[in-house]
Amino acid sequence: MRCDISQPQARRLWLRAQRLNTDAPFGGGPQATPAAVQHLGYVQIDTINVIERCHHHILWTRIPDYRRDHLRQAQSVDRTVFEYWTHALSYIPVNDLRFFMGDMQRQRLSPRSWFSSVTESDLRRVIARVRDNGALSIRDIDDDELVEKDHAWASRKPSKRALQLAFHIGKLTVSERTGMLKTYELMDRHFQWDRPPRKASEKQVIDYLLDRALRSQGLVSLDSACHLNAWRKSLLRLAIEKRVKQGKLVPVAIDGAGKVEHWSLPETVADIPPEAAGVHILSPFDPLVIQRKRLKMFFGYEHLFEAYVPKEKRIYGYMGLPVLIDDEIVAVLDLKADRARRELLLQAWTWVGRGRASAHKRLIEEKLDAFERFQFAP
Repeated sequence: MRCDISQPQARRLWLRAQRLNTDAPFGGGPQATPAAVQHLGYVQIDTINVIERCHHHILWTRIPDYRRDHLRQAQSVDRTVFEYWTHALSYIPVNDLRFFMGDMQRQRLSPRSWFSSVTESDLRRVIARVRDNGALSIRDIDDDELVEKDHAWASRKPSKRALQLAFHIGKLTVSERTGMLKTYELMDRHFQWDRPPRKASEKQVIDYLLDRALRSQGLVSLDSACHLNAWRKSLLRLAIEKRVKQGKLVPVAIDGAGKVEHWSLPETVADIPPEAAGVHILSPFDPLVIQRKRLKMFFGYEHLFEAYVPKEKRIYGYMGLPVLIDDEIVAVLDLKADRARRELLLQAWTWVGRGRASAHKRLIEEKLDAFERFQFAP
């Protein structure tokens, strides 16, 4: 049987799944960080640092007492999270590593064109260097014959691309990160495995993607569960259809979603929250924001990421951050951190949707004060 729900109901289900409907859903202290990553499935990493980088921002949004060192501890000390590629470079629970081993194997057999300049000799050399000398970053390699960059994100050191390829094929892992500087270590040595995890089958990977989406999204579509992973959609549909026949999933029609199909667990749609409460200044890379079409469908708000748009053509600003109050996106703030003065600079404030200065301004300003304290906390 199909379940019909309204757009506000769909929003509240998604917000609950994202743990944005309550304060401190993962508790506090260092253990809240791996708990949040485990529930969300991944936390995206990005280089832009006009304000705090998005991986820290995403975690602070759900963990009020979050500190950057908590993520370092999870990655480098407790080894409960690792870095790899989902739809983008992300922190992922170590418990899920086996679901990415097939991707690592495919990268070994058919590397992306980005790595076409890396020879087998280059690859063996950097792996041997880590094996013989211990974990290292690109800064530790000072004997490369420098070349001209072939891309803005490239390096003049050829070893950097070789390290990246060794990471993508699962020979090396990022054992520590300082800002965007990565230290690479042998995968087996970093995790201190007696025996490495067994690679998941493709069926297990599909079930994992579906379960991850159901847990962190509440309502799932083929697009939302396979974000930027289109080649797995046909297999995911088969898995969904099987669970629907078994009564483990129910089709959901969302008002305003048109022909986009959604599904959910029966117990999820049987318990729709009556309301969502809270104020959140969201990163543009937050799991709630990153899937733009889904965001517009659920919230009626179209986010524009304008960091690479000419200044005169921007609407919200270089780093527009959506502001969520309860279950509505009401404003977009363009912020910049002045680290010398330890101040958060408000470049632009744009009201959107049902945002109202009279009702929402004070709430947002209070949240901005907390966000500023987080920005410049040690």
